[in-house]
Amino acid sequence: MNDQILMENMLLLLKSNMEVYVHGTLEASNPTVHECLKFGLDQTVILQQNLYNKMTECGWYQISNVNKTVINDTLTKLKNKDN
Repeated sequence: MNDQILMENMLLLLKSNMEVYVHGTLEASNPTVHECLKFGLDQTVILQQNLYNKMTECGWYQISNVNKTVINDTLTKLKNKDN
């Protein structure tokens, strides 16, 4: 397994963890539990951003601009779906 695959897997795990922290934070009725989960979420967001930045530096996470026509076509499809 190479570094790129490991980092992709780590990124997926961090994203999954964030979902758990978000839902836990929102649902926590105890202030102490809420703060603990929020802290975990904040730390996970930082880890995810750092990993994303490193992957981008290495060229392993490609970002491309979406053509405005594609955006408009998608919006049109979504509007038509509601009708």
